[in-house]
This record gives sequence, C-alpha cells and structure tokens, in this order.
Amino acid sequence: MSKFILGISKTNKQLIAMFFDAFFVILILFFSFFIRLGHWDWMSAGLVIAIFASPIIAVSTFYRFGLYRNIIRFIGFNTIWTMVKAISLYSLIWGIVGFMAAVDGIPRSVIIINWLLSIVVLGGLRILAQWFLNVFLNDTSTNIVNVIIYGAGSAGRQLSTILSGTNFKPIAFIDDSIEINKKTINEVEVFLPSHLDALINKKNVQEIFLAIPSLSRSRRKEVIEFLQSFKLIIKSLPSITDLAHGKLVIDDLKSINVKDLLGREQVEPNEKLLKIKVSGKVVLVTGAGGSIGSELCRQILFLKPKKLVLFEISESALYQIDQELINFNISGVEIIPVIGSVRDKSRMINIFTNYGVQTIYHAAAYKHVPLVELNQSQGVLNNAIGTKLAAESAIFSKVETFVLVSTDKAVRPTSIMGAAKRVAELVLQAFSKEQSNTCFSMVRFGNVLESSGSVIPLFKKQIREGGPVTVTHSDVVRYFMTIPEAVELIIQAGAMGKGGDVFVLDMGDPIRISELAVKMIKLSGLDVLNEDNPKGDIEIKYIGLRPGEKLYEELLIGENVSNTEHDLIMRAMEEMVEWRKLNQMLKHLEKASNDEIEENIHKALIKIVPSFVR
Repeated sequence: MSKFILGISKTNKQLIAMFFDAFFVILILFFSFFIRLGHWDWMSAGLVIAIFASPIIAVSTFYRFGLYRNIIRFIGFNTIWTMVKAISLYSLIWGIVGFMAAVDGIPRSVIIINWLLSIVVLGGLRILAQWFLNVFLNDTSTNIVNVIIYGAGSAGRQLSTILSGTNFKPIAFIDDSIEINKKTINEVEVFLPSHLDALINKKNVQEIFLAIPSLSRSRRKEVIEFLQSFKLIIKSLPSITDLAHGKLVIDDLKSINVKDLLGREQVEPNEKLLKIKVSGKVVLVTGAGGSIGSELCRQILFLKPKKLVLFEISESALYQIDQELINFNISGVEIIPVIGSVRDKSRMINIFTNYGVQTIYHAAAYKHVPLVELNQSQGVLNNAIGTKLAAESAIFSKVETFVLVSTDKAVRPTSIMGAAKRVAELVLQAFSKEQSNTCFSMVRFGNVLESSGSVIPLFKKQIREGGPVTVTHSDVVRYFMTIPEAVELIIQAGAMGKGGDVFVLDMGDPIRISELAVKMIKLSGLDVLNEDNPKGDIEIKYIGLRPGEKLYEELLIGENVSNTEHDLIMRAMEEMVEWRKLNQMLKHLEKASNDEIEENIHKALIKIVPSFVR
C-alpha cells in the first residue's frame, strides 16, 4: 500500500488535494450559514450559486500561493502561515462575490465564520494527512535521523521549523554565542561547540546541518575543518535569502563541497572588464563543450554578445552545451553550434570570416597529462600546432582579440602536454610582434575543481565505491580554483590584453592532495583506514607519480611580474622567441609529430622550450 501511495504521480496528488479542498470549501460555507442562522431556509438561488462557485476562487487562490507544490509529509509552519494568508484572501474575495450575488445580502458574520472554519478544517486536514502518512509510511518511526544544527540564528531557527514532520530530528543547536548557551529555541537546546563531541556520542547524531549562510568563506572553512574531526555527514544551507522567503525544502540542504575548503574570499568582478570584449560582439569559443569552454559559453551568454559561436570537435559535447544554452538564452542571443577542429585551418578561416568573429577564447586542448603522454604526437598537433593554425586564421580573418586558455603545466614543463602549451604561448607572443590585426594574450592558471580531469570527481567515485582512494604521491601539491571563478578571471584578463601579455591568476595557497583526500573522506562522514585506525572505512593508497607528472606546479617562469586593474590577475613579462626563428623550429616539430617519432618530438620540443625536462 505504501508503494502505491508513493507511486502516485505529482500531478495526480495535486488533483486529489484540489478535489478535497473544493469539497470541503463548499461544505464549510453551508455550515457557516447554518451556524449563524440556525436553519436551512436561507438558501436562495443566488447564494447557492455563490457557494458552489467558491471552489473556483479557493482552488485558484491556493494554487497561486503554491499550496499544491508542498509535500504533505513535509509541511511546517511556513506552509501553515501561507495557507492562512491564502484562505484570508479567498474568504475576502468570496465575501465580495457573495454580497453581489445575493439579493438580500449575506450576514457579515458568515464571512468571518467561513474564514475561521476554513483555517481550522483545511489546515487541520493537512496536519492530519501529514500525521497519517508519516505513521503509515514509517517515515517518522523507523528512519529517524538525529541531526545537530550548527548556528542558532535566524537561518538555524527556521531550519528547525522546516525539519518538523520529516525524518530529520534536531536534537541540539550549536552556536558560538555564550549568551544563548543552554537556552531553548523551538524546544531544542543550544550548546557551545565544545559540547559537540559529547552530544554526538550521547545522542547518536548522524548528520550536522551548517545553518550560517552569512559566514565569510575563510570563517566557513574554519568551521568545516573543525567539524571534520567528527564522523558526521555535513550539509549546508545555500542561501539565507531563500530561507527567509520560505523557499527551502529539505532537498536544498547540500553536502559540503570541496570548494568550501579553499577559504577564498569572493572578489567582485570588474563589470567593465567583463563586457568590453564580449557585449555586443561576435564571440567564438573553441573547445566549447569542455569544462572551461562550456563555462565560458555560459558566462559570455549572460554578458549579451551579438552572436556566440560554439566551436567544438566532439558532436556529443557540442550538442549538450548548445541545448543547455538554448534553455537559458533569455536575451535572444544568436547561438551558432559549429563542428570543427583547430587543426583544420580552412574550416576556421571560413567560420571566422563568415560570422565576422571579433573575440576568440581558445580553450580547445588535450589536457589529461597521462593520456597525452601515451598520444604524444596528437597532443603536440592539437595543443601547439592547432593553436598556431587558429592564431593564423584569426589574423587572416582580422579577429580583434584572441585569448589563449593556458596552464601552470607550461611553466618548466615535465610533460608533453605542458611543453605543447608552452609552445602555444610562444606562438602567440611571437605573432604579437609580427602583426597588429589581432591582439593576442594568454591566461595561465592551475587546476579547477570538478573538471573532467580533476582528482575531485575521481575521489568522489572511489569513496562511493568504498575505496581505496588513490593518490600518486604523499607530497604532491596543486593549486585549485572553481571553474566559474577561473572563467570570470579569464574574461577580465583578456580585456586587459595589449598584445603578447601573459596573465597569471592568483590561485591562493597550494593544497596537498593527500590532505584533500583525507578531507573528502571525512566530509562523507567516514574515517580513513590506516595503521593507526584499522577500523576506518576508506584506505588511501599511494600509487606513484604518473608519466610527466610533477610534485608541484608553478605559475611563473621568471620573477618579472606586475599588478593589473584586478587584484587576482597579474601580468608576467617573460622571454619570447622571434617568429622567424620560432617558425623554423615549429616546422620540425610538426614534421616529427606527423611522423609520430617520439624521440624527434622530444628533441624538437626541447629546442623550442629549453626548460622542458623529460
């Protein structure tokens, strides 16, 4: 029977709720007149019509207030208060209609009686239904989850109310304020953080909800690191604004993300820099379906370009980002999906020229270091030679701005991928000296969270599967930044380009990958399995550095760096190679790559990038 109830579609559940509301609205009105007059002789044709028309007013009003979107089993104070407001409006409207429909009018007390009865009966029916469903479906008897709410402020208090009627049972608040220590809020006692360990052991707490949305990122990081020492699942509220407007449901509680551990404070973007090379212009993104490329497309679309051209070699990736952008294209920007390769110069010239491209963000690249090591010729032809061909096509087509998305792996590279990206940087620097049609610049940064090549998705998958979590080396450190933040900075850096600029993003402090693995395991409510903790859940296994991988990455080749208009963007002045000399070396590199002779590829790369170490 429980499967049958849970299996009823959302639409059918809403229709059932509407039917019962309509039935009881009519019944309540009849009894309102009877309570007031004490007999049934009052029924005139006009009044009866007004009574039977009442569900039209009531149901439409309730629908507008969102009452039929609420899940009966999870209703709380906010839902009841919304219902009171909806019933009040309905009663007022019906009273006006009733006065107009009845020849002799209706007693004003009937309107008040109808209002009170409607609140009691319709609200009571929902509470009764909630109790019945929770008992019948065993939601509040067999699956109780004891939780602690961290933060006894406005957000925490409202969260405790929202949790009423769910299988989450708040057993305590944790708050730093000594003034409210040992006080009771919504029948839940408040404790200091120092009491957390005892509460967890005594009350069998399984999860903790972080309900302080207004915390700064640095303070949020400190709180999360404190909570990591306890074997709990940590979840967080997304926004105090949503909570204040009663928009939150239980599903809005999100698991703590690794980005919460970065502790990076948000720097407000420079709106002028964001728009100068994008708004009202024809913009093209190569590699539009990749991690960085797709986020570039999202943010560029928001900045209202004249046209947005999606250039992508993968049909499936192109289809996905095209469909996503169509759904969010509220400004009516013309979106043009194009299948093409950066190794096809004639195709690029045709696209750049026909669509009048003005700004290019070149994000197309093979970026997975181990894969490129196994496919060295293709890595060079795509990342280095492909960038050269794209740049030549841009110059021929008189593209105004060309921004290369580069990587910290290009600095003193130890991998084919990194060396090829350094060659790409040198190509753009050389072209900047040779011509003035196109302004070339490049933006160099480290790893981004949640990209397809990041360790984060890999660690999550390994933790879900019970481990082990594989780390290449205990001393490996990496810079990390969120994809949206990196892309926002790429757009702003590209706007500051004067020609041949190497922009370096401030990535914050590097993170030790082994420590990241530990934090992710603990954020999942699990313990690390090791010699010191043989009863742990997930083992961390060290598998050795992969081909081409470094213990640490660098962002600068030299020390000559200057500030820019943006606090998180620096301009690096680095050595370059003249085009006449570089062009000859590129021909040798391209031939070696086409011949697929790895020894020759290495020699050609070392000649162009002397710091390349195999």
